[in-house]
Amino acid sequence: MATFAEFWLKPFKAAAASFAVEAVLVPVHNTPELESVIAAQAREPNTGLFVMPDAFTITYRAEVTSLAARYRLPAVYAFRFFTEVGGLLSYGEDLTDNFRGAANYADRILKGEKPSELPVQAPVKFEMAVNAKTAKALGLTVPLSLLGRADEVIE
Repeated sequence: MATFAEFWLKPFKAAAASFAVEAVLVPVHNTPELESVIAAQAREPNTGLFVMPDAFTITYRAEVTSLAARYRLPAVYAFRFFTEVGGLLSYGEDLTDNFRGAANYADRILKGEKPSELPVQAPVKFEMAVNAKTAKALGLTVPLSLLGRADEVIE
């Protein structure tokens, strides 16, 4: 399990409880486990999947999204690149914006500022992408209000 899992899990569980939904953490370490977990989750009624971003899920994003599609399991992801390869919906920080900020930090350090004296930066730009093609394949109707708020709708 990723060392930062609690960062994601704690608020996720709190939000899930407010909707009377149970959030279950299921660590996955390889692709056979991945298929087993997704297949098991898909057998449960009224279920979905939130894919926590870590080295494994990012590396195997094509496998994660294709398995979710094969088992007809609605899934939400933290980064747009999951949606670009067939994921249903993503909402998270804009990585390009973060990288630009990192370049600014590197520039300041190279010009002599001490890293320990620079303020901590948090993401300020977030993006949502919806894959309408995936929604249709899952038999889901995405509300117009959600499509209207999306930064990108993939047809």
